[in-house]
Amino acid sequence: MTAIEVDTTRLPLLLTELRLPAIGRMWPDLADRSDREGWPAARLLSALAELEIAERGRRRIERHVLEAHLPPGKTLDSFDFAVVPMISKARLMALAAGDSWLEKGASLLLFGPPGSGKTHCGAALGHALIENGYRVLFARTTDLVQKLQAARQSLQLEAALGKLDKFDLLILDDLSYVHKDQAETSVLFELISARYERRSMLITANQPFGEWNKVFPDPAMTIAAIDRLVHHSMIFEMNVESYRRRAAADRRSPATGATGNDPASNG
Repeated sequence: MTAIEVDTTRLPLLLTELRLPAIGRMWPDLADRSDREGWPAARLLSALAELEIAERGRRRIERHVLEAHLPPGKTLDSFDFAVVPMISKARLMALAAGDSWLEKGASLLLFGPPGSGKTHCGAALGHALIENGYRVLFARTTDLVQKLQAARQSLQLEAALGKLDKFDLLILDDLSYVHKDQAETSVLFELISARYERRSMLITANQPFGEWNKVFPDPAMTIAAIDRLVHHSMIFEMNVESYRRRAAADRRSPATGATGNDPASNG
């Protein structure tokens, strides 16, 4: 049987047209190995397909990390569970899988004083969920509320809320710092209502529910917001010594008592 001549000079162009960059880079090495080891065609094709899928997954995670705006460095590996004993590492790792609670649109509420690790905990969970294929957006609550206010003023609030729907988890950091202003709190309430039982939220706050009248000026709105957040939610109380104070003490020089700049976890 006469060997079939294969024109490999056009292959890079074809793979580019098909948008298969990983195969375009790796096929020569794998083809050489296949020839040397006598692979069946199906094995070579399978190996190339697996490389392309892995590359697409890596690029997707990179895109999702960029769009998430998560604080860098705040991961599960760098979270000090010994400092926050009420946060179970096993439970947080289970939440990082995401499949059950995100599908139900459940929410997480993290309460604690400034510096207790709320932001780090929320951001770490966000990073882990992205690694597991979910889309996450991290935002300071005041910043996001101001953007939604601007959208309302330009009659684009519904579209802005719709864009947030693409995220499986919306992390609202420092909800307690929203100004007690009718315009701000009403748009925050609309955001909470829009995601209720549909899309998950993770909220950090310095103040417990009993003090949320400082956030929402209307008592009825306060009750309605709390009702929506508590329903289908998991609540973590993080009443521990400040991460920042502990980190500063750990860095203090025994000889001079001096401390350096404090990059410890927010919230």
